[in-house]
Order: sequence, then C-alpha cells, then structure tokens
Amino acid sequence: MKILILHGPNLNLLGTRETDIYGCKTLDEINEDLRQRAEGLDVHIEEILQTNSESDLVDRIQAARGRIDGIVINPAAYTHTSIALRDALLATGIPFAEVHLSNVHGREPFRQQSYLSDIAVGIVSGFGSESYLLALEGLVKRLNQEGTIRKRSDP
Repeated sequence: MKILILHGPNLNLLGTRETDIYGCKTLDEINEDLRQRAEGLDVHIEEILQTNSESDLVDRIQAARGRIDGIVINPAAYTHTSIALRDALLATGIPFAEVHLSNVHGREPFRQQSYLSDIAVGIVSGFGSESYLLALEGLVKRLNQEGTIRKRSDP
C-alpha cells in the first residue's frame, strides 16, 4: 500500500509558529513519526511534500492518480479556500484523510468551513501532531477494509 503525505502552507514553520496552538514538534519530527508508524503498519510512504503553493499540491494529487492508494493531507489554510484542491481530490478519486493539528471547530468561524471534509474518508483534528498518526492509521484501516470487501465481491 502506497501513501502520499501532503502538508499545506506555513506548516514548514511548525515548532516555532504559534506553539500554543500548533505544538512544539517540527515538521521533520512529524514526518519521522509518520515514517515509523507507516513501517509498523506495513505500508510505504511514497512521498512527503510540504509546499506553500496551492498549484504544487494540485499537481501532486493529480500525479498520484493510479499509483497511490491513499493520501493524508493537512491542507492548512487551503482547507477554507481551495476549490482547486477539492476538484483535484474528486477527479483522482484517491481516498484521503484530512488532518488538522488544532481543533478547527473551536477556533474562528472562518476556520470551521472546510471544502474537503465532506469528501474525505475521515477527518482528524485537535490532537496536535498525533492527529497525523491517527489519520494515517484510520486511512490504512479503511483501505484494508475496502480491499477485503472488493476481494470478497470479485467473481
């Protein structure tokens, strides 16, 4: 099973940016935790990308079509603004989990709107860096269940 990890804008500043909201772990530390958890789940993280560019995220989602089984994405601020990300995820049909470090539903009203939540396999928010690990575990479990269901229904 191949997983793509996508981190949106400003997440490269984790560990120093608003630590009272986002925690003290750096993005490199989160990525290392994800690699270790993936190994324990016997899945392969094909790629990890952090970018501040919406178009780079869209390009990576499109390039994943047909070669990636699932995506863990923290769209960050693009959660609340990007129809382009939504369209890319819908167009590729790749199952994905939406991740947020903070509890976006307990924050400003504009952060409570997501253009992705209704099409995600699941959403994990509010558990700091652990949100990523929970999202990875949940996505892998769902993909394994769907694979088993598909195999049982194949003639």
